[in-house]
Amino acid sequence: MGLIILAFFLSGKKTSCAYGPEARVLKNINSKSKEFSNEVLEQFDANTIKELLKTGDVNFSKSTPRQKPCGIYLIESSLNDKTIEITVENCDSLVKVNNLSFRK
Repeated sequence: MGLIILAFFLSGKKTSCAYGPEARVLKNINSKSKEFSNEVLEQFDANTIKELLKTGDVNFSKSTPRQKPCGIYLIESSLNDKTIEITVENCDSLVKVNNLSFRK
């Protein structure tokens, strides 16, 4: 009975469950305003980069999340069978997309 009531109240609402560390980081990054370096914008437009950030995977072994004042994350995403590595600075109210490279 409780599940039916819950389904009724949550239907049509923007709800999500981000329990894992990677899902929480990506949700946090995608919820903030983004600033792109000129180097990044020369390779892709802002909308493509935002989509890559939504579908990417966080490489925690190459990230420094506790760095002050902004944690640095390496996000790996795929586009046309190529792996793209995106380096972002995750600050309190802004995400700075600093570097974008292709991995072979």
